[in-house]
Amino acid sequence: MARYPQRVQLIDVGPRDGLQNEKSPVPAAVKIELTHRLQDAGLTEIEVTSFVSPKWVPQMGDNAEVMAGLARKAGVRYSVLTPNMKGYEAAVASQPDEIVVFGAASEAFSQRNINCSIAESIERFAPVVAAAKAAGIAVRGAMSCTVGCPYEGEIAPSRVAYLAELMKGIGVERVDVADTIGVGTPIKVQKALEATLQYFGVDQVSGHFHDTYGQALPNTLASLEMGIWNFQSSIAGLGGCPYAKGATGNVATEDLVYMLQGMGIETGIDLDKLVDAGLYISDFLQRKPNSRVAVALMNKRAG
Repeated sequence: MARYPQRVQLIDVGPRDGLQNEKSPVPAAVKIELTHRLQDAGLTEIEVTSFVSPKWVPQMGDNAEVMAGLARKAGVRYSVLTPNMKGYEAAVASQPDEIVVFGAASEAFSQRNINCSIAESIERFAPVVAAAKAAGIAVRGAMSCTVGCPYEGEIAPSRVAYLAELMKGIGVERVDVADTIGVGTPIKVQKALEATLQYFGVDQVSGHFHDTYGQALPNTLASLEMGIWNFQSSIAGLGGCPYAKGATGNVATEDLVYMLQGMGIETGIDLDKLVDAGLYISDFLQRKPNSRVAVALMNKRAG
């Protein structure tokens, strides 16, 4: 039997990563209520919003309003995405516990997304990281396309190591190894994690898996086998990937929690309350939760 971590820490990215691509606006009050429901279900890390230009991501234009409306709970870490110094300066007023900077392991993705090379993109984040650390704010780095890219195809682990080294170089404290388009399979994911672990300790690395090809849970299991115990997921499986047509989004938090609980791994999360949080946002969006566990439990409740 593989030795698995006894406890797993989850970051729910639903309010930010999950909702940012929704076509119709989701009111600030709904985002706030969703965040409250997540913390009530036992989540202690929530990615709340993004301080990007509303011109690029209109759904996140209410970032300051959402942050101001939170009834913060002791012991919960609220994180926000800050794409540049301007975003960071706007974010600071909202008193986040952690800011998130980001980079891709794919040159083509970096060029298409932010019009610069990987090295240039990380260099741009250096003053943001320095300012956050000086202000006592934690810093996380999201590493996208670590196993596959919609433009380049497969990504070599050496590219992941290169990105991890750059992130470490500017002072990022912990990183997310993300399979942005959900093409990864367990051994490829383990290689991306191994590359990252050359520069960050096992406690500073998290897995962020999309379920496009149904591989998110096997990839999580493969990560647990390596001792990784931090993961990101999205309530009700919110969030499609804009670069892969018809792609499902992040792995559903409900599905991940069900698997972890079944393995006897502690999460501190109440699955019933979590399912209710997923139903709350799914009802608002007028669709079924993109979570098999949520649907199964709903059917069981109805029966």
